[in-house]
Amino acid sequence: MRRVVFVVYEGFQAVDLVGPHAVFHYAQQAVGGYDCQVVAPHAGPVRSSSGLPMLAEHGIGELAPEGLDTLVVVGGPGVNGSRHDPELVAWIAAAAAGARRVASVCSGALLLAATGFLAGRRVTTHWARERQLADEHPELTVDCDPIFIRDGPVWTSAGVSAGMDLALALVEDDHGPEIALAAAREMVLYLRRPGNQSQFSVPLWSAQPTSDPIRKAVRAIQDNPGGRHTVAALAACAGLSPRHLQRRFTAEIGAEPAAYVERVRVEAARRALTEADEPVATLARRLGFGTAETLRRTFHRCVGIAPGEYRDRFGSAGARKVAR
Repeated sequence: MRRVVFVVYEGFQAVDLVGPHAVFHYAQQAVGGYDCQVVAPHAGPVRSSSGLPMLAEHGIGELAPEGLDTLVVVGGPGVNGSRHDPELVAWIAAAAAGARRVASVCSGALLLAATGFLAGRRVTTHWARERQLADEHPELTVDCDPIFIRDGPVWTSAGVSAGMDLALALVEDDHGPEIALAAAREMVLYLRRPGNQSQFSVPLWSAQPTSDPIRKAVRAIQDNPGGRHTVAALAACAGLSPRHLQRRFTAEIGAEPAAYVERVRVEAARRALTEADEPVATLARRLGFGTAETLRRTFHRCVGIAPGEYRDRFGSAGARKVAR
């Protein structure tokens, strides 16, 4: 039985706890082997940052830090105060030292870093906390592009939903990809994303268009990623000159048209690889990459792994049977 202990405090982010906790719950129902507990500075109700109260079964004074399998430190606005609580920091340090693996969700990395346990590690956190974590802990290598990072026994993740991706990866580490994917499907998660997927996927990193002409161009790309989206074609769609389209698109979206088209196509390929049964060559032609080799090079550059490997790891059973 693996003991998974979540650390919370006043002002924690509720989803940072509930999401990963639910992942382990579904895995427990499928294969057993998990005993999840919640610990706080004091047992009893703990108020989250949204005001939602959560019941901590244990206080650090009653729960021994020894004998943990997995320690998960959650994030939230309250981390700014909690990392200065010497008793809580000492308990986390003791628990981390004896645990098989240690994880943080979102800004929980700041609390975990306060123990000194992360020294010398490559870690991630929510992009909005990157500068704070790097400035306050120069002993860390902070990389806020991936949604989660594993560095030996230490796993750190970005914010909110990335905590569920992290928990699914921990379950996969214990029981293999089929159990992790079963938990993801049971929770109706859109996709169990690999850790090296950027926090800045298309819906997140790009700004929304502020004018009707650029809105038309963006909609044309999103509605048909495989279409002929040259600057001239997009300019005609938007009713602008090519030069004017290029300038306004870049100003409103924060990326040049060609870069935006590429990211949308990669996102479409990522979805298709997990859901569809198309060979990579067919997928490449349909989504505008032209050749399978172009798709492979672009996908690897943007996502960090090859399309075939991505499909093997994250695709449905039907999708994984097709040729690469």
